[in-house]
Formats: sequence, structure tokens, C-alpha cells
Amino acid sequence: MNSSFVLYDINKAALEKFISIQSKSLSQKPIHLAKSPVEVAEKASTVITMLPDSPFVQEVYLGKDGLINGLDNSSFFIDSSTIDQSVSKDVANQIINKGARQIDAPVSGGVVGAEAATLTFMVGAASEDDFIKAKSYLSHMGKNIVHCGNLGSGQIAKICNNMLLAISMIGLSETMNLGIKLGLEPKLLSEILNSSSGQCWSSEKYNPCPGVMSNVPSSRNYEGGFGNKLMAKDLRLAINAANLTQATVILASVTQQIYNFLSKSPDYESKDFSSIYKWLDKNGK
Repeated sequence: MNSSFVLYDINKAALEKFISIQSKSLSQKPIHLAKSPVEVAEKASTVITMLPDSPFVQEVYLGKDGLINGLDNSSFFIDSSTIDQSVSKDVANQIINKGARQIDAPVSGGVVGAEAATLTFMVGAASEDDFIKAKSYLSHMGKNIVHCGNLGSGQIAKICNNMLLAISMIGLSETMNLGIKLGLEPKLLSEILNSSSGQCWSSEKYNPCPGVMSNVPSSRNYEGGFGNKLMAKDLRLAINAANLTQATVILASVTQQIYNFLSKSPDYESKDFSSIYKWLDKNGK
């Protein structure tokens, strides 16, 4: 692929960081900074978006300066946002009705996975051809590209995954906090968990206790990573879906309340979701 990158983001710092990293890469492809989403669609045949919530996706795709106003029948859109499934399907269908193609491809793996290009993409696509085309791009960023089904199915897989992730993070944080208060050394306890039946992704890759692992948010004051606000949003999506389908989600309901609290707390709202460990440690009696 010798084409250039066309970038748009309201966060100028994010653009500057991308440009800096790209300038040091082997490919050093040319970069064009667009002034709006519609300009991105006009200049790029394949567009990847990742936005924090449903209203942002609707604005970027369907707004006055949205992608829909710059597409043609060769346009292919990959939305890696985690949003309400009904919104995802509606946006995709409006794009498809204009003659272009679109899939949903929410992602899991965090900052660590992004940096290592080992992310998992959960893809909802209307056809196998759309999935195969998307995979050719997503495989540069991830190692697990999974076709979950039709449009919107990627969103279902993602909210289920993050519901479990949030529950297990709280469980791991309570476990680490208890073991340390009872006198166990943090790294030793972590090693035991990871070689025993309590092992989970968070214990192996994302331990919330400071000093146990390097290059994770807990070892840099919970900065960066996946924020409490985003986790609270994903849990709200899961709870809403559970209510619609009358699925019983007892632990998820409690977990959603906890992350909703953290997302609105001045000391935790901008922190990584593993900062639940800090809150438990600080508020222990």
C-alpha cells in the first residue's frame, strides 16, 4: 500500500503524536490533515473511525460536515467505536443506502495491544467480502480479526467482553488488596494467581497493583489506558442491552454502579479503569 494517510481529529495533540511517530517509521507515508470528516471521505477510499460514544459517531458520519456527504460508491468505512448497537446499525445502513460499504469493528486489547499490534477486532459485516476487505486493513493493527456476524454483531461481542473485563478487574483488585493487607508480597501473589485457577487477562496483562508490572497504567499513577468514563459508558450499554433482552446481570449491575461513581469522581474520572484498586485500597477500613 503506497497511498497516503488522511487524518482528522479535533484533538490536535493526538494528531501531532501520530505525525511524530509516523515520521520515525520505515514507511514514512505522506500525511494530509483534513479540515473535516467530509474532506476525509472525499480524499480517502477507506476510512477508519474510533469515537467515544454514539452521538459522536452520528455527528461524524451523518452531520453537516459528515462522512456521508463526501462518499462515493468506492468508499469503505470501518467504525471501531464501541456504541449502542441500534445506532451502529442505523448509521451503517444509511451509509450503505448511499452506495458505499460499512462495517462495525470494535476493538479490545488496550494501549498495550495497540502498541504491539496484537488487538482483537470484533467485526459485524453484511457480507463475507466486506469482512475480508476489512481484515486486510485491520490485520496491520491486530492479530485476531473475528467475523461475529451481520452488522451490529461486533458491538454485541464488545459489550459482552467489556462487561466481563470490568467484573474481573474489580475481582482481581479486591483479591490483590486483601492478599497484600494480609501480608503477601504483591509480585508473589500475582505469580500465584497467574499459575492457578484465578488467572485472568487482567492478572496476566494488566495488574492494577502499582509496581507489579511495568508499562501498564497502574505503574504510572493510572494515567493513559482505558478510562473510567469509557468503562462506565460500555457498562451502561451492556446493562441497557440486558434490560431489553431480560437477561439477568447481577454482578454487572453492581460493577456498573461502581464505575459510574468512579467516572464522576474528581480523583478518578480521568484515570484508567484499573484505578479501582487504588479506590479500594484508599477506602479500606
